[in-house]
Amino acid sequence: MERKNAWKSYSKNDEANINKLCEGYKDYLFKGKTEREGTKYVIEKAKAAGYISLEDAIKKNKKLKAGDKVYAVCMGKTIALFNIGKKDLEKGMNILGAHLDSPRLDVKQNPLYENNDLAYLDTHYYGGIKKYQWVTLPLAIHGVVAKTDGSLVEIVIGEDDNDPVFCVTDILIHLAQNQMGKKANVAVEGEDLDLLIASRPLKIKKDDKDSKQKEDKKNMVTKNVLSILKKKYDIEEEDFISAELEIVPAGKPRDMGIDSSMILAYGQDDKVCAYTSLIAQLNVKNPEKTSCTLLVDKEEIGSVGATGMQSKFFENTVAEILELAGYNSSLSLRRCLSNSCMLSSDVSAGYDPLYSSCFEPKNAAFLGRGMVFNKFTGARGKSGSNDANAEYIGKIRGILEKNKVYYQTAELGKVDIGGGGTIAYILSLYGMEVIDCGVAVLNMHAPWEVTSKADIYETEKGYEAFLEEA
Repeated sequence: MERKNAWKSYSKNDEANINKLCEGYKDYLFKGKTEREGTKYVIEKAKAAGYISLEDAIKKNKKLKAGDKVYAVCMGKTIALFNIGKKDLEKGMNILGAHLDSPRLDVKQNPLYENNDLAYLDTHYYGGIKKYQWVTLPLAIHGVVAKTDGSLVEIVIGEDDNDPVFCVTDILIHLAQNQMGKKANVAVEGEDLDLLIASRPLKIKKDDKDSKQKEDKKNMVTKNVLSILKKKYDIEEEDFISAELEIVPAGKPRDMGIDSSMILAYGQDDKVCAYTSLIAQLNVKNPEKTSCTLLVDKEEIGSVGATGMQSKFFENTVAEILELAGYNSSLSLRRCLSNSCMLSSDVSAGYDPLYSSCFEPKNAAFLGRGMVFNKFTGARGKSGSNDANAEYIGKIRGILEKNKVYYQTAELGKVDIGGGGTIAYILSLYGMEVIDCGVAVLNMHAPWEVTSKADIYETEKGYEAFLEEA
């Protein structure tokens, strides 16, 4: 059952639509590198499309009816959008669920130090990474600093053409004999992923009475860093305690390949599914069943915490929606969730001919052959997996084929090689039908990942068809 390459069928109009979608996607990738930035981007798009916040709807005691559009946010990092459909909400919703977080380096709470006239920020890596991939790259700092007066300072350094960038250093090849003899997982240690940020000492003015005393003090480079932070952001060293600063690759997404058929960018796991889910949600105008797009945080570390899928945010939000829609029974929430259908919108491992030994080609995802469905994920013996029902897969197939959407099925590599998971198993606990699907990615979890524009286009089409017809 080899699937055809979607590029072979495209008309000029299709290609124009692909370019339009992917230009918007690249804009989103650049503006939404962190979960906070991604949520902010989604809110702006949702408001422009007529969505109102659930908080405002509750304050006004707005009675929700078919055609109303509402969004809810959790701590600025997770967002759910609802387009109220014509059918009884107890009959369920059609849900797309993706995640906004991506592997990165996080700045520790006591991070700033100096060593031999070089200033560093101490970091802790987030999610599954190959640590050696993060050295010698141009890196940017994104995040927020919460001050004791309640104000929030937003920081982005390294993205503007006039900004400096940062990097994690590596030992030169001439002195790397010991390093080269280590296994890849310890060639670069986690505690060595510290960010080099400065090398210039604080300059003391000659007319300063205490200049000699100050010159004798140590850590003059870090003092200069703190002077710059104070002047530019009004930040003290103590403010790092209540900061969330993320280190990500600097630079804009780029078209890749001489034919511009691919995109090279940071964070495409899982922003490629988040963006296509968002566009599908915004494009659906008058759905029969309520359409919902859920974009969550913390998937890369187990969906934990208040902003992860394991929290009660989504369940509580749906309860509020039902209340405003006139459903007063506690059973309404259970019925709504159990009768819902979901596509767990997450990426899949793209087949890489250079590493073909890791894949079983008959059950692998290939770039350019459309959106990817994983009946199950998990590891080895399907451990930790949601395993979709055959009946549900048959239903989804019918929708895709009716709407002429290119799709393929895959597993995450050979059975005994490894595996992975998504948020699918968490939503399936409500008894709803769930299957994993999304876009095939090369270099997954690397600082720069690769996707096919054709797959992005087909996935958005598939998500839209699902929301309208499931």
